[in-house]
Amino acid sequence: MISVDLALLLRGAGLRWHPASGDRFAVIQPEMAGEVFTISEMTIEAHHYPTGTILGFNGTTEWALDSVAQEDAVWLPREDQMRELLGGTFRSLARSTDGTYQVLVERPGHPELVFTADSAEEAYADALLSLVTAAVERAG
Repeated sequence: MISVDLALLLRGAGLRWHPASGDRFAVIQPEMAGEVFTISEMTIEAHHYPTGTILGFNGTTEWALDSVAQEDAVWLPREDQMRELLGGTFRSLARSTDGTYQVLVERPGHPELVFTADSAEEAYADALLSLVTAAVERAG
């Protein structure tokens, strides 16, 4: 799983989250540090309103939290979700002899880029961060 700090960098770069069942997230509050939640219709459900999305906690929980605004949560995308977001730029994932993981991406008209990290998810996230940042710069 990627770190909250890396997830915040992705969000800050412009990655948008549309909460769906199976998504993991963290609540951005010091007292909630280290807690990871998963959206599931049985326990945590995304409620979409014209004013924004609220993540509602259904049933009883160990602590009193009824809901949290999407802005107060950060998405922790899974490996498969990041690979899907990389789309056609994704070329390969490989494990190096030193135990690190490398993700190779290629944008049309640009040289291949390799992103190396201690986990496959971190390598995917670094590649995605690069692509989202480049897309925002092109649009800006």
